[in-house]
Amino acid sequence: MSLASLLLLADGRLPSGGHAHSGGLEPQIANGRVRNVDGLAGFLRGKLATTGLVSAAFAAAACADVTRSAELDGGLDARTPSPALRKASRAQGRALLRAGRAMWSLPPIGREPHQPVALGVLAAAAGLTPADASIAAAHGLVTGSASAGVRLLGLDPYAVHALLARLAPECDRIAAAAAARAGDPVDDLPAAGAPLLDIGAEHHATWEVRLFAS
Repeated sequence: MSLASLLLLADGRLPSGGHAHSGGLEPQIANGRVRNVDGLAGFLRGKLATTGLVSAAFAAAACADVTRSAELDGGLDARTPSPALRKASRAQGRALLRAGRAMWSLPPIGREPHQPVALGVLAAAAGLTPADASIAAAHGLVTGSASAGVRLLGLDPYAVHALLARLAPECDRIAAAAAARAGDPVDDLPAAGAPLLDIGAEHHATWEVRLFAS
C-alpha cells in the first residue's frame, strides 16, 4: 500500500466534484430530519450501513479487477432506484476520472461510470489494494456529507470533526466488510438500500434554488 496515494485519493481537495454534492443531506435538512450534530450523526451512520457498504464493496471490487468495471457499473444501476442519484453518481464518476487521468494511466472504462467504480479503478492505477479502495469510499461518504452539514446548518466544524473521529471505527468496520466481498459475483455484492435518500433526491432535483447538486 502507498499511504501517500491513499491520502491523495481520499483528500477532499481532489478536484473530483465532490464539494458540489451533499450526499443526500440537503433534502433531509429541508424536511427537518437533520437539525444538529446529533441528527447528522444518525444520518451518517445510516448512510454507512446502507449505501456506504454498497459503495465501498463496489469500489473494492473494481480495484480488485478493473476488467469487471462494466458489469459492476450495471450492478450499481440496479441498486440505485433514483434517476437523480444515478445522474449524480455518474457526474462524480466522470469528474473523478478526469482527475485520475491527470495523475495515473487508466484503462478505458467508459465516459461516465458510477463514482464507486471510478474510485476503484483509480485505486488500482495508484497501486492500492481493494481494502484501500473501500476505506477511501467509506471515508469520502461520511466526510463529504459532514462538510455539507457545516455549510447547510452552520454547525461548529470542531464538533463535526469530533463526530467524524467517533465514526472512524465504524467506517473501518464497514470498509473491511466491504473489502471482504471484493471477489463476489455482482449479484452477490451488497445491495442495502436507503429509500428516504432516493425519495429525497427526486424531490431535491425539482428545486429551483439549492446549494448542492445532490
